[in-house]
Amino acid sequence: MADEGPQAYWVILATFLVALVLAVLPLPHWLLWARPEWLALALIYWTIALPQRVGVLTALSLGVVMDVLEGAVLGQNGFALVVVAVLALLLYQRLRVFSLLQQAGVVFVLIGIHQLICQWVQNLEGAGAQTSLFLLPALTSALLWPVILHILRALRRHYEVT
Repeated sequence: MADEGPQAYWVILATFLVALVLAVLPLPHWLLWARPEWLALALIYWTIALPQRVGVLTALSLGVVMDVLEGAVLGQNGFALVVVAVLALLLYQRLRVFSLLQQAGVVFVLIGIHQLICQWVQNLEGAGAQTSLFLLPALTSALLWPVILHILRALRRHYEVT
């Protein structure tokens, strides 16, 4: 029988903490532009898998934490992740029946929207990128989506998170 208690929240929280660590992990300079959006990927997965547990409030909280970790304008990632969470909540029933390739395409669009919102806020403060390379994380995130999906699904099934 599935555990509906706090264990489920700990598994979800642990995956978000790992995503936060991966998001700020130092990378070589040539790889910085291609860093996947780990937190957004985890948020998309848990929003699709458990929309009754993970949603807009979770996205806002994680976004503020990410803003503090990155030293970004307070609310930049919060706003972007809330938009991603709302879109994932609107699409979660469709996404569940999509093929892996179709899901990766939707993840590409969702992460692209996230990147565009963050870039827009950075442009408002005068610190935006001068090239279109800021969209590269959308591509790397979409390419990693099948791996993330299978890892998080295996964790969810192993710990019987429902």
